[in-house]
Amino acid sequence: MTASREGVILATKAFLGTPRFATALTTAIIGVALLAYPIRQLSGWAGLIGILIVLVLLAAGSIVARWDSIEWRALPPISLIVFLGWAGLTLLWSQYQWATVAGLSYLVAFTALAFYVALVRDTIQIVRAYGDALRLVLGVSIAIEILSGVLIDEPIRFLGIQGNLADLGPIQGILGSRNELGFVALIALITFATEYLTKSVPRGLAIGSFVGAALCLYLAQSPVAFGVFLVVTIAAAVLLGLRRAAPERRRYWQFAVLGGVVIAAMLAWWFRSAIITFLGATSELTYRLDVWYRAWSLIGLHPLEGWGWIGSWRTDLPPFSLFADVSARVETSASGAYVDVWLQLGLVGLVIFLVLLGLAFTRSWLLASRRRSEVYAWPALVLLALLTLSLAESSILAEFGWLTFVVCALKAAKQLSWRQAFARLDDPPRA
Repeated sequence: MTASREGVILATKAFLGTPRFATALTTAIIGVALLAYPIRQLSGWAGLIGILIVLVLLAAGSIVARWDSIEWRALPPISLIVFLGWAGLTLLWSQYQWATVAGLSYLVAFTALAFYVALVRDTIQIVRAYGDALRLVLGVSIAIEILSGVLIDEPIRFLGIQGNLADLGPIQGILGSRNELGFVALIALITFATEYLTKSVPRGLAIGSFVGAALCLYLAQSPVAFGVFLVVTIAAAVLLGLRRAAPERRRYWQFAVLGGVVIAAMLAWWFRSAIITFLGATSELTYRLDVWYRAWSLIGLHPLEGWGWIGSWRTDLPPFSLFADVSARVETSASGAYVDVWLQLGLVGLVIFLVLLGLAFTRSWLLASRRRSEVYAWPALVLLALLTLSLAESSILAEFGWLTFVVCALKAAKQLSWRQAFARLDDPPRA
């Protein structure tokens, strides 16, 4: 019996430690994060939580099985630990403690899964896993929209699909909203372009996937996603120029880019009305201003420590129930990650969050501008998309957005310490 039990343990360890299992589990993790909304709609919170528990257990088993081969330099950055720690501390003064416990558990589960992905997969392997998951989600989204908008010409209400494909949008796919579909399509564009440049998939597949993602972005008709797309496109062109600059002059170009960003931000603020009109986002802005105004009145009651972490809002709990009459939508966030963090974690939490974002993006940007492989541009552009989207959406704080952010932050922290980033900017990378 003992020998038989040992054989089962060894066989299980060998199975969990195989590269093929790690590949499949990584793709499953990303897929579940992408499909969290339809999973909840079809099976409820119980089904989604059950799937997450299984994924966490499998990831833990895989790490144990691969323990000796893992590079433990991928430990979480201190800023991420501090952010999670402060979110946990809000349990002490939260007025909805059981919801805070649930929200923290949900956040930690996706953090653990992101840690697994960053720990056992190289960046190019992560890009491939994202590519496979994104192809599936966007393909299913288009198929369901064809069914709803063309074949049966009826909305599919339990998935939030309005059936507007025949009118060329806006469509929501299986992601719940046009803004979420537009954001995912943008991440897909970055991912499929990276696959094409690194030749990690057949050329035809990469081009077809890119065209499909561009079609989804267009049909989503999301002003928010269009605005983020413009920012990412400009950043990609700037990054291409930096990568081609001579190493000895790259440092000066980095500061020139920083100055250009400051000027561009000032001009964007000065011409904000024209930009909003160009993007067709007037109604979106009006809606968000109403939400932010109400959130600000609540922030003033607990400005430093916040109300307590909850993640996605529970509209049956105060103070979030006060937003029920803002519009016909069910409010699940403050429609802006920075406002959301300030409301839930206070000014202290917001500062920690900004430091976390700033360090992660700076590391990834420096790596993207100095490393030869195009794959290093993927984390930088994805993080930029998340940071820009956070001005108008809170996607970065939960599920796919949070998983993707943590994966990119961990990969950047593994490759580049912020204390050495500027001092060794132009040194040749180590083998």
